[in-house]
Amino acid sequence: MTTTNASVLNPNKATGVSRLQLAGYFMVFIALGLSTGSVGPSLANLAVHTGVALAAISIVFTARSLGYMIGSLISGRAYDRIKGHPIIAMACALLASMFIATPLITQLWPLVAAMFVLSLAEGAIDVGGNTLVVWTIPGNVTPFMNALHFFFGVGAFISPIIIAQSITLTGDVNWAFWAIGLLTLPMLVWHLRVPSPAHPTSAIAGVESRPAMRWPLVLLIAVYFFLYVGMEIAYGGWIASYAVAIGYGDAAAAAVLTSAFWGALTVGRLLSIPIGSRFKPSTILWADLILCGGFVVLMLFGHGATWVLWAGTIGIGVGMATMFPTMISYAETRMKITGKVTSIFLTGSSIGGMTLPLFTGLLFESAGPQIMLWVVLVATILTALSFVMVTLVANRRVQIDER
Repeated sequence: MTTTNASVLNPNKATGVSRLQLAGYFMVFIALGLSTGSVGPSLANLAVHTGVALAAISIVFTARSLGYMIGSLISGRAYDRIKGHPIIAMACALLASMFIATPLITQLWPLVAAMFVLSLAEGAIDVGGNTLVVWTIPGNVTPFMNALHFFFGVGAFISPIIIAQSITLTGDVNWAFWAIGLLTLPMLVWHLRVPSPAHPTSAIAGVESRPAMRWPLVLLIAVYFFLYVGMEIAYGGWIASYAVAIGYGDAAAAAVLTSAFWGALTVGRLLSIPIGSRFKPSTILWADLILCGGFVVLMLFGHGATWVLWAGTIGIGVGMATMFPTMISYAETRMKITGKVTSIFLTGSSIGGMTLPLFTGLLFESAGPQIMLWVVLVATILTALSFVMVTLVANRRVQIDER
């Protein structure tokens, strides 16, 4: 019996093979988190490596997001046409090689190129994980999707700690980058040995009635991801620089604060696994948005107090925790999730991850570090408005279908 047939017979349970597949996706999302969480705490050291100012090194965010967007678009079509695990294995190879090579780069534009290639791999891994989990466990994806993004948070939480220890012990980030690269290699081997899930068919209960592509809804959800990921990367990428700028401490101490943000996001995703089965996605998302916005306001008017910095960072991390996986789960109930659909969602997120952190970096020194908090607050408000539009369009379509 194949994995797909087993899932059709019992879509709420994982078979032996699908458990191995899920374990692989969880592991590779740890690698994705390690990669994502490494950027902010290493910015200052990478600027020193390449001999440029902090404002100039912010172009790394642009290169990463552009690479992520292209990787998402290309891999989205590839996952719909060929087996998924060889694609993930290739992405792991690229990720590992770029992390090993980056500390050796001493000029800005080769560094930008390396970050671009690294993010091609990130985009392929992100599309693959979010798509293949849905294909592996169709019909009951919410707890598994929350778990997938929890493991991303684990990697993003560990990454700044690795970087902080490397800076403390050696004065640089080199060993941290080499360690992350080596940790990615076992995931390459895993995905070459475990079979890929089959593409979903109309035989899966509940999927046949869902339209494959609902462009207005798909594009609105992509806007939602543009805003959410933009504010997540803006905060996670610039909180360390913000903390140093307001006199909190040195780069190593600020890296620990970055880790606290990703750690809070990780704990929030862990808690969301049981919470997701008790509350509607809309209820969870509104709670997230209110929590996030409230703590940003606290930080804006907290006058840089240490307890406000920590409380705000943890609160914002918890508030952002389930915004991404809950929206993926919400979309899965409204349409078929294909590699193409997922890649469009993640293209929106990559443009946001490119635009908002870059905007923050360009104004960080001229407008002051508070600009980071204002960017996150405005993005939170716009994310709430985009979710209202997503809900209206989704409900309108349901009413039309019922007629």
